[in-house]
This record gives sequence, C-alpha cells and structure tokens, in this order.
Amino acid sequence: MRIAIIGAGIAGVSTAYELASDGHEVTVFERRGSVAAEASFANSGLVAPGLALPWTRVGFSLFGGRQRQRWKAQRDATLPERQQRLLKLATYSFERLRELRRALQLDYERAEGLLVLLRTAKDQQAIAPGLAILAEAGITARELDADQCRAAEPGLNPDHTLHGGVLLPQAEVGNCRQLAHQLRLEAQRLGVQFRFHTTVRAVEPGAPARLTHEYTPPRETAPGPATRQPDAGDTQPAELGPQQQAFDAVVVCAAQDSAALLRTLKLPIDPVQSCSITAPLRQLEAHPDLGPRGALFDQQRQIHIGRIGQRVRALGTDEAALHQALHDWFPGAMVAGQVQRWQGPHGELPDGLPVLGSSGLAGIWLNLGHGDSGFTLACGAARALAEQIARLSPEVDLAGLDITRFA
Repeated sequence: MRIAIIGAGIAGVSTAYELASDGHEVTVFERRGSVAAEASFANSGLVAPGLALPWTRVGFSLFGGRQRQRWKAQRDATLPERQQRLLKLATYSFERLRELRRALQLDYERAEGLLVLLRTAKDQQAIAPGLAILAEAGITARELDADQCRAAEPGLNPDHTLHGGVLLPQAEVGNCRQLAHQLRLEAQRLGVQFRFHTTVRAVEPGAPARLTHEYTPPRETAPGPATRQPDAGDTQPAELGPQQQAFDAVVVCAAQDSAALLRTLKLPIDPVQSCSITAPLRQLEAHPDLGPRGALFDQQRQIHIGRIGQRVRALGTDEAALHQALHDWFPGAMVAGQVQRWQGPHGELPDGLPVLGSSGLAGIWLNLGHGDSGFTLACGAARALAEQIARLSPEVDLAGLDITRFA
C-alpha cells in the first residue's frame, strides 16, 4: 500500500518504521525541518506504563479538555475498562521498544527506573486509588519509605522533607529526540521518504484518499525554484505551490493540529502547554551521585526530573517551579549557566486517553492525543495501527481507544 503519515514526532516516526517494515511504501510529511522538532523535542523522556494514566495528579480523574466533555468523560461507566486497555497498550509498547532496541541495536541516552516522590503523608493518601488501578493492570509499583527512596536515588537532598515514594521498575527515561532520529534512519533504509518543511493543507477521504501539501521552508531561507537544496531526509524533489497526491491510507499523527485537518470529525483535542529545562550535571569526584540516576516524579509539584546522558532535565508547566524542584531534590547538581529551555504544546482529549485506529472516514487513520505519554505509547500504538491497516488482529486490543467513543 502507498501510505502517507502526517507528522514526524516520535509517534509519526515509529508508525513510519512499523509500516515500512511490513512492506508498505511510506511518505512522511512534516512542516518542520527535522523529526522530533515539536512535542518530542525536549519532553520528559519517560517511557513508563505506570504513568500512562495521570493517577499521580491531585484528583487524577479530572483530565484536560473542554469542561462539559471532561465532566461527561469522568462519569462514563466504560472509562475504567478503557483505562485498563490503555495500561495494557502502554505495557505492550514498553516491550516493543525493548524489542526494537535489541533488533536494531539502537544506542541512545537512557536510564532505567522511575521513582515517584511523595513529600507528605497526604500525598501518599492521594495516590492510593491510582496504585489500585496499577495493581489491577499487573503493573509493579513498590511503596518505599524515605530511607529506601534515598537508597534508590543516593543524590536526593537528605535535608529536604520526604515522606516516601513509589518505585516503578518497569520504566525508563531516555532521549526521545535522539531515538526518533535513529528510527528515522532505520525507516529510510526501508525506503521511507521524509518530506520536511512540507505543510499538509487538506486531507480528503476516499479510495484512494487525497492529500494536499505545500513546500513551506522558513521565510528567511526560502530558495527559488533553481536553488532548492534537498534536506538530508528529503528523498524526492519538492515542487513549489500546493500539490496533491493520492494514497491508499493516510495516518494522522499531527497532535492538536489534527482537529483543523479533520474538521468533520470534531475531535475534542486541546493543546496543553509544557516547558522543560535541560542542563549539564556538575562532575565532582567527591560527589558521584550529585544528580539523579534515573527518572523521578514530584507528585505534589507535578514535575518530572530525569537523567539524560550527562544532563538533567525537568519538565512541568512553570519554569520557576522547575528550578525550585531541582534545588529541592538535587541542590547544586546542574551547571546553571548552561540551561537549555524548551516549551510547547501536546494534545489531550477530555478523557485523557489517545485516539487510535480508523477515523471512520475512508482511508484516514488516527494516532494522536497521547497527552504527555507520547513516548510511552509510541512504539506499541504504531505496531498495533500497522496491524489494523493490514487488516490483521493486533497483538493488543485497541477497542475503546478509537474515535467511536466520541460519537
């Protein structure tokens, strides 16, 4: 089949690889100049099935999204069943990533394990319902006291208040952008074409489906027709002006921008803003554990902290709070004068779950709405979607995670 993918974040690149490995002819359209240039650029780096649902949030049943639709989603009697399916997909995705890492010999910055930090006894009480959900899904979550937390992460500030924590061994933190680039190369070896600086203007369902796109380089460097220089991943010439192509299937991995492309679906997807700071870790021989060993989540402050190679990254919604959290837990660990800042949106649906599978429109498929679990779900969702497009029974059941729940 000839298949188009819209979006080259970690979801789009993973989908491209899986489809190409099945023998399909795949073209990826991306408005930026490279893969993983938006929400996948400097995200938390977490691949953690245990955090696929936001059970660590205060009132974790309250998901983002439009107020009335969110209210309805909370009271949907089928939501617990869909949450269990999501956790199974997340576990499957974690294992699929491990398989790809072994088979393709992928070597990217990564560290294993995730520790949820609980500042107070009240924090521990707040997550009790979430721990019950994880237990039902068969996801290991070990409750630790403060001393055990510090044994797991020796760099934790001994003077800062810590009630305890939850260790999720089935988790890792890694460089999502680095992995996306490696998967891109593997996809290209299988014949995938990447069309960067190319904006998709419209998608028309049908058999075949039609896609209108336009080459849109940055204005300050836009070349004329005779000086067009191909991107390293652009495997065919890019014509100027709107172009239309026909495909047997189109997979939309464009996050919150998908709603504008597929207006007839009325996808209730909203952008949720995040920001991150990344800085080198100080190297002191007398303090080898000055920063984190793996990944941590500050439950009260809702901040992710993780080790990315020889750097530390914190992600949340407010930069000042990120600096404060790093000072609380790992004072003096980062090189403050070399901080890299990032901010951007990811798409969330009212029930906090992704939308995967057929759109109900001929030839159009969906892989979006992963929220802040995009890295966690990417490999599993891509594999399951590839099997659906081939009309095979996916290894993991996506029922309840498709668009029919919004009908």
